[in-house]
Amino acid sequence: MLVVVANAALIGGLIEACREVIAANADHLSELDRAIGDGDHGTNMRRGLEAVYAERNRLVQLPMPKALEEIGLTLVMSVGGAAGPLYGTLLIAIGRQLGGSNGQIEFARALEHAIDAVARRGRASPGDKTLLDVLYPVHAEVVRRAGLAGISEQAERAARLTFGMRAMRGRAAFLGDRSIGHVDPGAKSCALMTAAICRFLEEQCPA
Repeated sequence: MLVVVANAALIGGLIEACREVIAANADHLSELDRAIGDGDHGTNMRRGLEAVYAERNRLVQLPMPKALEEIGLTLVMSVGGAAGPLYGTLLIAIGRQLGGSNGQIEFARALEHAIDAVARRGRASPGDKTLLDVLYPVHAEVVRRAGLAGISEQAERAARLTFGMRAMRGRAAFLGDRSIGHVDPGAKSCALMTAAICRFLEEQCPA
């Protein structure tokens, strides 16, 4: 019973942390997207996280790997644009990797596999000015066994670095050099949620 309660509290807390940070920054994310995209990234992400939150009572009853898969599927179905499939692919792949081999696969390996799946789905690479420019540095910090604060700082730093990149994928790519000088909204939402997750985990498991 203690394991079930702990699992439910963890899943519920992570859902709430991501929902809150996206809700608080939705307007800013859409503002970033208006500069180089459709201007709806914040709105789309908020809708997706609200859809996940609406399912929280069911999700918290699932094992973590299965919960991640279900959250990913919800995001695919509820988030518009490219973000839904990309975030959905990430979570579904992590869940399936952790769920395989009786959960014995290390998180770092599962994350690596999932990021590569996102890269294939989006046909993008590091430096293309996408959320991958946050995910790859975050994975490097996980492999390095950096603390949660270090992972959070790296995510935020990586998102800022997209300011100087030329977009190579998505609607922003049509702007060419005019996409330089703007932070990528997908990278920013990824950094925000990474930081929120790290803060929640720090609160639950202080050093």
